[in-house]
Amino acid sequence: MRETRKSVTDHLRETDFRTWVSEHRTRLRTTAFLLCGDWYLADDLVQDALGRLYSKWGRVVASGDPRAYVRRILCNLHTDYRRRPARREVSEADVATLDAHPHATMEERDDDVIAALLTVPAGQRTVLVLRFFEDLSVEQTAALLRTSRGNVKSQTSRGLDALRSALRTRPTKNVRPTRIEGES
Repeated sequence: MRETRKSVTDHLRETDFRTWVSEHRTRLRTTAFLLCGDWYLADDLVQDALGRLYSKWGRVVASGDPRAYVRRILCNLHTDYRRRPARREVSEADVATLDAHPHATMEERDDDVIAALLTVPAGQRTVLVLRFFEDLSVEQTAALLRTSRGNVKSQTSRGLDALRSALRTRPTKNVRPTRIEGES
């Protein structure tokens, strides 16, 4: 009887977890991409984060919002990945090729902004993604990153300056001038 009750509980837990993942996976994946700039690494980060979430699912659901917990895991995994010297690879993929990825489904994607965002230093980019994509407050971002509100504000300011600078210096798309009649 006890084993049956436990297997029913495990099944309900797994079903609840699967439902939650199906509702939030795309958003988590996009957040991970904005943090790291690589769809394949984003997939790995999300997979690792979801594995860690599953192992603590019951406790996380009982204590609050699973999205907040997973956001923290994603940020920590991304930071850990950046710190590993052997795993630092420089991707030379053209931003235009990001649309070719079969899972690239961000609504109203602005390639210029994404490309510029990827030039912003990683710590500042993390704060920008949390503040403006995940729509977290300064206090929520500070709590998630375990830092001060002042640090979040300065990182936001510096990140926005870097983003603006990158957008100003990005080459404009090639537009062929129209030929004026009479010119050869």
